[in-house]
Amino acid sequence: MMNKKVILAIDEGTSGTRAATVAADGHVSCLQYQTLHVESPRPGVVEQDANEILDRTIDVCRSAIAQAQADGQEIVALALATQRATAVLWDTQTGRALVPAMVWQDTRFVDELSQMAPEWDARLRDRVGRPVGVRSLYLWAARHLRDTPDVARAWAEKRLAFGTVDTWLLWHFSQRRECVTTPTNATSAGAYVLADHRYYLEWVQELGFPHELLPVLRQDADDFGRTRSDVLGIDVPILASAGDQHAGAIGLGCLDRGQAMCVHGTGSFVDLIVGTEPPAHPGMADGSLTMTARRQNGASHFAVETFVATTGSALDWVCEKLKWFKDAHEISALAQTVTSSQGVTFVPALTGLRVPRMETGARASLTGVSMATTQAEVAYAILEGIAHSVASCIEADEEASGVRVSELVVGGGLSRSDPLLQIQADLIGIPIRRMQEADRASLRGIAYLAGSSGLLWPSLQDARKTIVADAVFHPLANASERAHRRALWHARVGSELGHVKQFKQDNEEALQK
Repeated sequence: MMNKKVILAIDEGTSGTRAATVAADGHVSCLQYQTLHVESPRPGVVEQDANEILDRTIDVCRSAIAQAQADGQEIVALALATQRATAVLWDTQTGRALVPAMVWQDTRFVDELSQMAPEWDARLRDRVGRPVGVRSLYLWAARHLRDTPDVARAWAEKRLAFGTVDTWLLWHFSQRRECVTTPTNATSAGAYVLADHRYYLEWVQELGFPHELLPVLRQDADDFGRTRSDVLGIDVPILASAGDQHAGAIGLGCLDRGQAMCVHGTGSFVDLIVGTEPPAHPGMADGSLTMTARRQNGASHFAVETFVATTGSALDWVCEKLKWFKDAHEISALAQTVTSSQGVTFVPALTGLRVPRMETGARASLTGVSMATTQAEVAYAILEGIAHSVASCIEADEEASGVRVSELVVGGGLSRSDPLLQIQADLIGIPIRRMQEADRASLRGIAYLAGSSGLLWPSLQDARKTIVADAVFHPLANASERAHRRALWHARVGSELGHVKQFKQDNEEALQK
C-alpha cells in the first residue's frame, strides 16, 4: 500500500507552537501543540526565550512526525510559518540565543523612535509601507551590540547571527545553516523596500545596525535546503517560509484583490488583499500598514494590514489574572445568553491603540458598568470590544487601499466563538465566513505555499479548492442600530485618547515647573 504524501507544516506563534501534516485534500492531521511563555518584566518590554521557542518547536515536530509515520503518511516537504517581527540574536558556535528575544508587541524604544519620526516617516511610508512606528528590531540589536558584552564579543569574533524567528528556526532546521528571511517577515521588521525586494539600507544605517548582520532575502515560496535529520529526524526539502498571518490568509483562501481576512490569535489581524500593485494611499494612517502578502515566482502580492495587539491575550488576561471567568469558552457561552452588553464597553487596548491612531499610552478600559450589570453582559462587552476593534481595522484598510472589502473570512482560535462572529457581522454589515479547520489556517496555508508548484497541487488556486466553509454569519442588526453602536464605541475610544492627551499635558506642565 502506497503511503499518503503530506507536508509537515509548522506554525510557530507568540503564545504557542504547533506542527501538523497537511495532505493533498487540505486536511490537517497529526497536530501537536506546546505553549510558549511571554514575559513583560516592565511596561513596554515584551520578551520570549528563543531557545525555548526552538526546543518546543523541535518537540512538536518530532511528535507530529512520529504520528505521521505511525499513520502511514509520507512527509515530502517542510513548510514554516512564524510570528513576525520578533527578533533573535544568537551565537553560531553554540546555536543558542544570547539574550531574550524582543517580541513584536514590544514598545521599549517608542520615545526614541518618535524623535526620528519627523525626519523619516514620509520616506519610510513611501518605500517600506509603514512609518517609524513604535518598535525596531534593528535598534534593539544595535543597543545589544553596544551594551551587552556577550553580544559585542560574539560580533567581534564573527560568531553572531541576527534574524526574526523564521531566520532562527531555518538556521537550525536547514542543512545549509544560512541566515535568511522572506518578504512576509522582512516587511514587518520595518526596513524592506516593497517595490524592489531589498533592504532600505539608509534606514538600517541610521539605526546603528551593521548591514552585514542582515539576513539574506529570499521568496516566501523558495528552496531553503533540506532538513537536518539530526534535529528533526527527517531529510526533506524546506519549500516555504512565511509570516503566520500571511500563511493564514492563504489557508483561508484569501488570494485575490478585495478579499479580506481576520485571524484571531494573540492579537486580531485584518488583511485586505490589494493585488500586485501597491495600495492607493500607503501609510495613510500609522495603524494601516502595507504588507507583502506573499512572494513567489518573482512576483510580490500586497495587502493592507491593521491589527489589534491584544485580543486573545486580553481574554487570557481577564481569565488568568483577573479570574473573572474560567476560560475563553465560558466568556463565549455567557455572551450567548444575552442580546447586548446593556451599554457596557470593553476596549482591549492592553498595550495601546493602533486605530484610529497610534497611541501606545492608551490603556484597556471597562466602562458603562452599573449595579445592574451581569457577568453575561460583561462577557458580551468583551467580545463586542474585539469585534468593534476589527470593524475599525476594516474601515482603515479600505481607506488606505482604495479597495472595498468584498468578502471577509475568519480564522484563528477565537474564530470558534459563534457570538463573536455574529457581533462582528452586525458591526461590519457584511457576511462573515468561517472555514472548516479555520483555527488551522496558518498550517494549511504554509503547506499550500510549499506544495503548489506541482508537489501536491498545480497552483495556489487549485490548493484553495480544498477549503470548505463551516458557517456563514449574516448581519442581523440594521444600519441604524449599527451606526448607534459604532458611535458609542468611537466615543469611548475618543474618551481614552483624550485622557492620554491630558495625562501627557499634565506631565509636561509638571516637568516645566
